[in-house]
Amino acid sequence: MGKYLLTGLALMLIVEGVMPFVAPGVWRETFRRIIEMSDGQVRFIGLISMLCGLLLLFFMAR
Repeated sequence: MGKYLLTGLALMLIVEGVMPFVAPGVWRETFRRIIEMSDGQVRFIGLISMLCGLLLLFFMAR
């Protein structure tokens, strides 16, 4: 189980690092916009992201 968790963490870090590597200006602008959002908006984005991840895991495990 630990191996899969570390593999998932490694893949997440790779995916998270693509945008700042490929387009740092766009990445910086995106974060500037997120900073200007209210806490509720940021939480909603986080919730949607988690639900998408759970759905992806559900369909991949089938």
